[in-house]
Amino acid sequence: MSEKKFDPKKLHKLNNPERLKDIPPGYIWNKLNMANPETLIDIGAGTGFFSIPFLRYIKIGKIFACDISDIMIQWMKENICQQYPNIVPVKMEENIVPLKDGIADLLYMINLHHELEKPEEMLKESMRLLKNNGKIFISDWKKEEMPEGPPFHLRYSPEKVHAQLTSSGFKNISIDNEMPKHFLIIAEKM
Repeated sequence: MSEKKFDPKKLHKLNNPERLKDIPPGYIWNKLNMANPETLIDIGAGTGFFSIPFLRYIKIGKIFACDISDIMIQWMKENICQQYPNIVPVKMEENIVPLKDGIADLLYMINLHHELEKPEEMLKESMRLLKNNGKIFISDWKKEEMPEGPPFHLRYSPEKVHAQLTSSGFKNISIDNEMPKHFLIIAEKM
């Protein structure tokens, strides 16, 4: 397994409720300023931990919880799909999501960007999946030394992610550094 990729054997760490304090879904949702989204795509969903709280913001529709790990897809099917039928696990490949063009109002990646082998390719795939005027948000570890999270050398500065979004065609890009351990970047497909 690549040093960049999360080890599925540590799956239990993904379900730690402290993560909701570090990356509060309500805080992010308020920053998004979205009205009545119907389809969300969670890239690198893992156990669907962040898909669950984002469900409260969609009245109808679904969240496609995408991951490259068979273990994570199976875990979601066994542990969350019955209780949350609007969360649909989707097995993806690196930078390839088997969903139709232009289906998502919002696509998001939480603590994934540092794992991507070719981030620009995933951002281009994100652009394909989003509706016109759809939004993307990326939240990942700040490029600072800290006792948790990925090694410093794998982390991205938000300015670097901003540049990658720009080169992938995204517009209205904003950087938020208010969370203590993570940055938040929001952009739009115009």
